[in-house]
Amino acid sequence: MPLTTDIILSPHEESLLQQYRDLLPSLKKIEKLAYNKLCKALDDQGIYVTATEHRLKTEKSLAGKLLLKGAKYHTIKDITDLVGLRIITFYSDDVDKVATIVNKMFDIDWKVSVDKRKLHQFNSFGYNSLHYICRLRTKDPDINDIRFEIQMRTALQHVWSTIEHDMGYKGNVIISDEYRRQFSRLSGMLELMDDEFSRLRNEITDYRRNVQSLVKSGKLDDVALTVDSFKTYLEMRPFERLNQRIASVNQAEIFPASLMGFLPLLESFGFQTLHDVEMFIHDNSEDAYQLALEQIALTDLDILAENVGLQNLCLVYILKQGRGREGLRFVYDTLNGKQDSNDILVDMIMEEAKHLSFWDNVYNNNKRPCKE
Repeated sequence: MPLTTDIILSPHEESLLQQYRDLLPSLKKIEKLAYNKLCKALDDQGIYVTATEHRLKTEKSLAGKLLLKGAKYHTIKDITDLVGLRIITFYSDDVDKVATIVNKMFDIDWKVSVDKRKLHQFNSFGYNSLHYICRLRTKDPDINDIRFEIQMRTALQHVWSTIEHDMGYKGNVIISDEYRRQFSRLSGMLELMDDEFSRLRNEITDYRRNVQSLVKSGKLDDVALTVDSFKTYLEMRPFERLNQRIASVNQAEIFPASLMGFLPLLESFGFQTLHDVEMFIHDNSEDAYQLALEQIALTDLDILAENVGLQNLCLVYILKQGRGREGLRFVYDTLNGKQDSNDILVDMIMEEAKHLSFWDNVYNNNKRPCKE
């Protein structure tokens, strides 16, 4: 079968190309098996990557390679990248994790595999991939001696490599020293970013572990109120006791509900540590329970959301500050978004709260009228 290009090959190179055509069914089989096995292994190990790519070298691409290097190959199986896979990770240290998985799954030909990250070539950031030449571990005689390539690199390395290729930096056109310097500066910046992203992720991971340790040990004074710390704090179910007490009024069931939406509200109260939240619960739980009684005691409500305790804590906290109707509206607008129906809820709470122990002290004796 003649090659449908303008490339003219030697008889030896034509022979290699025919061997490729004969080998195509086996190559397609390797491509599918290797890709599926690798994707499953990454998923099983919980390794999140930005992309997994696979390709079978086309006849046109192979012909171009043979035209340049055909003499060095004795048989088509000497070419190791007829089948290629590429794993693109977010972080540089994840490349090594992927490499470990690849090593466990496939037989690696170490003589021709290369870690280009260790070559430290000038202006080579986009090409600092880890390249493994592999074989499938199989008894299938059609494919067990055919090698394929797996490239592992970071997202930034991949983007840079693509940009270089698009600009023709690695082409035959001679690039002036001025442009080479610009490429080198940008390459160095991206390499630094790659390292810094990995370092930052590791530091954030250590911080989260430290927060979890402090929360579980009860050292809440030392834990700033943040998204991460609040999530960890919620795992300890700090509002469970109040929720169960409220639910017992009607023997109600408690259904799960997210409490993360309360974080902006707690921050608006000026709480800076989890200890502040803990004191907030301690100081307001009884009033929150009494307010819940006013709401559900004379009803047959038997299903309550898990946020019932925290919501009533916020409501009584605002009322005890003397912020009245304006403060309640702020609570509901924060939790529900601004909507007219929040005014109905505010009216209900204002009426029910008049029976609570702190009401006269805050709104009558001190002559601090409810804010309209």
